[in-house]
Amino acid sequence: MHILGMFPEEIKSWLERRTAPFRAGQIFSWLHRHAVGSFAEMTNLPKDTIAELERAFGSPWPLKPVTVRTSADGTEKYLFALEDQATVETVLIPEEKRHTLCISTQVGCAMNCSFCATGQSGFVRNLSAAEITAQVLWVQNRLKARQQSISNLVYMGMGEPLANYEAVLRSVRLLNHEQGVNLGARRITISTCGLAPQIRELAEEDLQVNLAVSLHAVTDAERSQVMPVNRRFPLAELFAACHYYTERTGRRISYEYALISGFNDSAEQARSLGRLLKGRLCHVNLIPINPAAGQKRPAERRVMEFARILAAEHIPVSIRKERGSDIDAACGQLRQRQLQE
Repeated sequence: MHILGMFPEEIKSWLERRTAPFRAGQIFSWLHRHAVGSFAEMTNLPKDTIAELERAFGSPWPLKPVTVRTSADGTEKYLFALEDQATVETVLIPEEKRHTLCISTQVGCAMNCSFCATGQSGFVRNLSAAEITAQVLWVQNRLKARQQSISNLVYMGMGEPLANYEAVLRSVRLLNHEQGVNLGARRITISTCGLAPQIRELAEEDLQVNLAVSLHAVTDAERSQVMPVNRRFPLAELFAACHYYTERTGRRISYEYALISGFNDSAEQARSLGRLLKGRLCHVNLIPINPAAGQKRPAERRVMEFARILAAEHIPVSIRKERGSDIDAACGQLRQRQLQE
């Protein structure tokens, strides 16, 4: 395991008799709170401890930036290379009062959703907890120079987070750790395409993270067309798991609904969605589809009408504002372009 993925007590165990046990907390703080670029920057450690860290891990970072792009709207997209030269994407969405970071959990994705650029390049492997955490720390370090910081974190980048369950949960706890970034769990959102067993498992965790479920259709027939996962976990099974989650946690679920022109954007489908979600502790996030994914985006009036119908059914609803279209900010686009080049 890379040291960036270890908790203080695990670092302490790794150190064994190499140095005093209290050094473990110092190392964790240097890595997570200060996001140092090298072990040599850990100025309060003995030189022999620094040398031991360098021999064992080489660098504090299990990734390095390959490309950084900045959109006209301020959105920043980073392409990171991992130690095996695989690449992943991370997106920073700055707003007036908050900075939201969208991170990846896998190299590629096996879910094969038809509208997602990541799925088109196939699945390579899971990321480790250290690789997931490093995305956050690298961007946090970049923001620190501007006297800014990450306020919200969303596991909505490349990959299916709940298919990499253990590493994702470990990274959440690392980032939530009081000796590190100390990012509040309520500021963290984990997204899933609908892995029902893992949703139930997440309900049992002692974490107050937010859950976002990609829905995108109101019938099994339609959803299976764009999301093959629905054949394994159809809507009835998915909603049973979601009901269990809200009952156990008392937390509302955000349902992501990508609007695709001529497929799932009709007034009747809006009413069906309203009936499907009525009485549930939920919020609907409408996402006009990214044209680069191959489908056509609905006209703005159609999007507004869909939202109006849901609101009339007393379903909390918002429309996601498009960001970073000029820098390939949608999931997988930059990596796919790099692979093609």
